[in-house]
Amino acid sequence: MTSAKSARRPHHWRRDLIELAALFTAVAVADAIANLIGHQPDGPYLLVASAVALVATAAFHTWWARRHSHAPPSGEGGSAPGGAEAAAHEAPDGAAGRGGGSGAGGIAGAEETALWRMRTTVRDAPGSLAALCVALAGLRVDILTLGTHPLARGTVDEFLLRAPASLQAQELSREIAAAGGASTWIERADAHDLVDIPTRVLSLATRTALDAAELPLALRQLLGRCTIHSLPALSVTGRPTGESAPVEGVLEETVMRLRDPSGGVISVERPYLPFTPTEFARARALVELDARLGPRVPRGEDVLTLPEGNEITVRRADLGDLAAARAMHDRCSQRTLGLRYHGPVADADRYLDHLLSPRFGRTLAVQTATGKLVALGHLLWDGDETEVALLVEDDWQRRGIGSELLGRLVALAVEAGCESVYAVTQSHNTGMVAAMRALELPLDYQIEEGTLVITARLTADRPTADRPLTTEGSARPSAPTEGARR
Repeated sequence: MTSAKSARRPHHWRRDLIELAALFTAVAVADAIANLIGHQPDGPYLLVASAVALVATAAFHTWWARRHSHAPPSGEGGSAPGGAEAAAHEAPDGAAGRGGGSGAGGIAGAEETALWRMRTTVRDAPGSLAALCVALAGLRVDILTLGTHPLARGTVDEFLLRAPASLQAQELSREIAAAGGASTWIERADAHDLVDIPTRVLSLATRTALDAAELPLALRQLLGRCTIHSLPALSVTGRPTGESAPVEGVLEETVMRLRDPSGGVISVERPYLPFTPTEFARARALVELDARLGPRVPRGEDVLTLPEGNEITVRRADLGDLAAARAMHDRCSQRTLGLRYHGPVADADRYLDHLLSPRFGRTLAVQTATGKLVALGHLLWDGDETEVALLVEDDWQRRGIGSELLGRLVALAVEAGCESVYAVTQSHNTGMVAAMRALELPLDYQIEEGTLVITARLTADRPTADRPLTTEGSARPSAPTEGARR
């Protein structure tokens, strides 16, 4: 409600000048009348009566002015000054603010609310968006952000909504469909979605600029729940895979293919929701930034002391460590390499180009005081899942190096927003099983024909809502084939 001071009309100096002139005129007239009738027999009585009448007139004028000067203007015609302000004060709380500007009324009081992300397609015609806003206002839903994506046919409107907690996704979708929305997609949102798109894109660009391994993660956070595959141009055996894409990339409804600056293709799939040209342009801009900056890995290292007193250094590794990694392979036993790679030991060196590339994940290396590489830990992006893998040279096993690496890799996975990590090993690899159990995280086990998959859940499942469109699903096979996961 507006206070009396803020509602008063503006005060002008012209009004003061006119009132002062009127005062002097009144004094002159009064003096003339006094001189005229003052010498008459009834003169004093006439003067007193005139004074009383003047005081009464002044009092009446003051009362009338105070009563009517601040009255709200008539709504007839809609053109009186202050009409919009008066209407705003009479509207419910929030209706004249963010929600009122978009057609959705605010949620009054301390009612429990929930955040939703919604995307729907409407006809590219005047009034289409207004119809959606009216429907949302009828459900007492507040529009926090709104983005539009023009298409060849129609326009995709993307909303971040704050709605009463009692409102169900089915009811919201039904009302949007009645208001003209089609192909509506709805899911629960959280506080992270309150960050506006330009700020989010700048943040993701900064992370990508600092670390080449961040590009797949940045794309996933930019585009929402999707599956990202880095498809190399050459296989581990050195043969061309045939994977390629034009410089400008390819957009096909629910799949986009972008040329990987390091060779090959970055494939992004989102079966439940087609990509818009705007999303494609943002993703391509991130990939172009990565290409211009070239290979890069954050530098930094931690020096640790083992129980027996030896010092080791843990740091990030990349393709610059390829020769040292191959030398470590040569010092490892056949058994150790077999437990790590689950395939022909002779092919172990071929995987190092893939494993040490920042495009496919993050790698930690452990080196001794003399600079010799003795252990590698890998955090690998596997579509919409994340794998952890360890290799510790025989002479340095049973000293806590594997557990140290695994703990750091899991911390990197949490930082990257991964919901879980999995490790593929042999059922008799007691060291890896013990290291996973030492994480003190919820674990799932799958075993078939001696191959063991251990999955550690890092975060609670995010609540989702039923969607009119089919969502993507990812089901791990009962057991991975030998050598299938690297």
